[in-house]
Amino acid sequence: MRAARLLLTVGLACLGRSTASAQQPVRNPHGKLQEECALCHSSEGWTPAHVSAKFDHAKRGMALVGAHAQAACRSCHTTLDFHGVATSCASCHQDIHRGELGNDCGRCHTARSFLDRAGMVRAHQQTRFPLGGSHLTVDCEACHQPAPQGRLAFVAVASECVDCHRPQYLAAKNPDHAAGAFPLDCTQCHAVTIWTSARFNHDGTGFPLTGMHRTLTCQQCHGSSGFTGLSTACVSCHQLDYNNTNNPAHATAGFATTCQDCHTTSGWTGATFNHTWFPVPHHTATQCSDCHLNASDFSIFACTNCHTQSQTDPHHTGVSGYVWNSTNCYACHRNGRAG
Repeated sequence: MRAARLLLTVGLACLGRSTASAQQPVRNPHGKLQEECALCHSSEGWTPAHVSAKFDHAKRGMALVGAHAQAACRSCHTTLDFHGVATSCASCHQDIHRGELGNDCGRCHTARSFLDRAGMVRAHQQTRFPLGGSHLTVDCEACHQPAPQGRLAFVAVASECVDCHRPQYLAAKNPDHAAGAFPLDCTQCHAVTIWTSARFNHDGTGFPLTGMHRTLTCQQCHGSSGFTGLSTACVSCHQLDYNNTNNPAHATAGFATTCQDCHTTSGWTGATFNHTWFPVPHHTATQCSDCHLNASDFSIFACTNCHTQSQTDPHHTGVSGYVWNSTNCYACHRNGRAG
């Protein structure tokens, strides 16, 4: 009887301890997260966990969109305590900009991809160097090159063309930019769409280009003489043309070197001269030497070079003192007609 009572007492004591142990609350490994375990776990196995589509991450202050929706939980939640994880970009993403642009990555980047340039471009348009043309396609690092700690790489960066394109400036040989002392403002000749096919607006200089001058290359006029301080006188380029012209011989006749008196930029041939005080609309001479027989001095000419009619010409009968071979025929005959 005594033995039976002892066994009953021991059994009841053990049962009490087992019940107390079963009723003791289990500590949540996820901290203050209060969700049904079935949202992530199943009765088939506690691991691996599978987050149900019913779990709304946006209600916890961080909507999972874009690349974030594909990331593993543990890539952001480094511990099982999911409560209180920072939601700022910089809490997960290393700031390669070293604080120069602030800690709001969303100003330039999107959750779709960290390399999504749409936001970057929009942000850049608000700076003192809006992107356009080929600048829209280059990598950021092409202009914002890595710099030692303490030096700025993304703000207060020089925005002049030559700050990035100095190597191209020094390498350009056709024409030689450095030797020709070209200005460092590349936009005077180049566009942001393409570096080649440069064009310079000569109209803004003291020598606007017209006619055949527009078809020449820069080198044909500027050569090795540089691009500043050049003479705009025709003869500074056309001295050889002047010297080699024989019909009429410009040098022999002492012609003025102001080529524009007879020539135009439309073409070197077909020169015309304005006779001013001796207009010749009714003369049929085809070239200067028809009337100007003295090749060394075109200021000397005589009507009788061509008009060799007899003094008995009936048109002049009765004219007192008229001498046919007078070089002053034009005293009566103006514009090729008498009267």
